[in-house]
Amino acid sequence: QVQLLESGGGLVQAGGSLRLSCAASGRTFSSYAMGWFRQAPGKERAFVAAISWSGASIYYADSVKGRFTLSRDNAKNTVFLQMNSLKPEDTAVYYCAAHAGTARRLQYEYDYWGQGTQVTVSS
Repeated sequence: QVQLLESGGGLVQAGGSLRLSCAASGRTFSSYAMGWFRQAPGKERAFVAAISWSGASIYYADSVKGRFTLSRDNAKNTVFLQMNSLKPEDTAVYYCAAHAGTARRLQYEYDYWGQGTQVTVSS
């Protein structure tokens, strides 16, 4: 079992930055690929980024590539999503998720989910 807790969301002006964290419980965190997804009001949850268990492979949605940076610290059981140059269209609830395998873009492949953290970007 892996429990995930996101933090770092909030309200920011367009062009600003936020750093989301996802803290995981469990001794096997380092064996899980981690992903971030987001759900905007009235829209389906969508892939944002994913990172392999070692951090060697990282994938981004085209909409965030070049602005968001995903990293992990296995010693701290935490994954980080640095979000720069934020846009109003980045407004959403952001979820982290864990997958017992390689990094994936498809949410149904993830085994564990956090409760989400709200990110609001004002124009």
